[in-house]
Amino acid sequence: MTPPFETDAPVAGIAAGHVFPHAGLEGQPATEGWRRVLGVPSLVLLGLVYMVPLTIFSTYGIVVELTGGRLSAAYAVTLVVMLFTARSYGRMAQAFPFGGSAYIYTARSFGPALGFMAGWSLLLDYLLLPMINYLLIGIYLNAAFPIVPPWLFMLVSIVAVTALNILGITAIAKANFVVVGLQALFIVLFVGMGLSSIAGTGHVDLMAPFTGTGGAEGISPVLAGSAILCLSYLGFDAVSTFAEETRNPTRNVPRAIMLTTVLAGVIFLGLAYISHLVHPVSTFANVDSAANDVIGAAGGNLLVAFFTAAYIAGSLGSALTSQASVSRIIHSMGRGRVFPAALGRLHPRFGTPVLPIILTSCVSLLALVLDLLTVSSLISFGALVAFSAVNVCVIKHYFFDRKARGLKGMVQNLVLPAVGFVLTVWLWTSLSGLSITVGLCWAGLGLVYLAFLTRGFRRPAPQLELDHA
Repeated sequence: MTPPFETDAPVAGIAAGHVFPHAGLEGQPATEGWRRVLGVPSLVLLGLVYMVPLTIFSTYGIVVELTGGRLSAAYAVTLVVMLFTARSYGRMAQAFPFGGSAYIYTARSFGPALGFMAGWSLLLDYLLLPMINYLLIGIYLNAAFPIVPPWLFMLVSIVAVTALNILGITAIAKANFVVVGLQALFIVLFVGMGLSSIAGTGHVDLMAPFTGTGGAEGISPVLAGSAILCLSYLGFDAVSTFAEETRNPTRNVPRAIMLTTVLAGVIFLGLAYISHLVHPVSTFANVDSAANDVIGAAGGNLLVAFFTAAYIAGSLGSALTSQASVSRIIHSMGRGRVFPAALGRLHPRFGTPVLPIILTSCVSLLALVLDLLTVSSLISFGALVAFSAVNVCVIKHYFFDRKARGLKGMVQNLVLPAVGFVLTVWLWTSLSGLSITVGLCWAGLGLVYLAFLTRGFRRPAPQLELDHA
């Protein structure tokens, strides 16, 4: 069977600061390094695990109020944008089947300096991902136990996750699969109870999830909601980071990226659609914990309790793994002297990067003063910058460098990635002014730091280690 993309995989290449060995034949392990054991089903599962199926409820109330009840329309727009971008990720994963994702694609297409800036934008996502989990833990536990302030739940969670990461409790990461199983069970129960609830209400407006309930007119609110929802899709690009552990990565990684995006989009869109039919409102008493109102309308207090338990467990697992990931990225960058060397040392007793873990926890303490909308928008800012860069990389690598410019090449290597780029920039400009300001300040800080590292751009830019190794 002909693969959906042309192959352009080099025999070996530099990714995230390492030179990887010859990849080996299809179905065979590499001669050194990672074992190629993953197929398409495994990659899709990993992508869905990373996304977390219940992530739709993270920003449910925020986006519903912002769009006037048109959450389904916002998810539909985001899915379209992500399909174009996912295809570009697949194209670049085929050209460079190595870890590093948007960073390595940009570095190989435009040089290490622009690659550094793409990697710097990704680092903003990685630093903030643990924080959003702590925020959600505080919000939903406070909804269940109003007498306890949310900041106390957040603080206890930060301390607990930090301690576990320092001690090196890696087995907990395996519990994420159990947590995802619980979330899948919740989705089945919610859909079943929700449909039963809808059937008992009599007349139902099936277009209401797309037309809304008023309060926000025009397309601009939908685009603003779609921009925030980009964080829901942060798992499809993670699939590309497993390229070195995948059998025949030039064929299987692109397919897995597209399948993960489509399946996640169907799950998100379906849950958003049913949620609005169950509870067709566009305002909430507590916008951050609005999901409880929807779930209560579908299945009562018992389903809310099950949701809270599954959601908190998932948030703790996600906080643990995301903090572990970013601390190892910072450790790798310290080891490579991109950051101070002290950050590149492991603790002699625990064998873990203690200083990067503590640094990440200090950043996460901002959860005590920031709100869910701001953090969500900042994460989406970094994601949209990376998505835009990958779309442009396809044009640069295939259309200009490889000169694939026939009729088919024109469509695949110029038109489709250009559409993806325009759509991602469109969503990027729909983020809040604060998010754009903070994001641009972060980018400016990265540019200043790059100038320092390169002695005023007179030396080569350093290689960022973003493969979570």
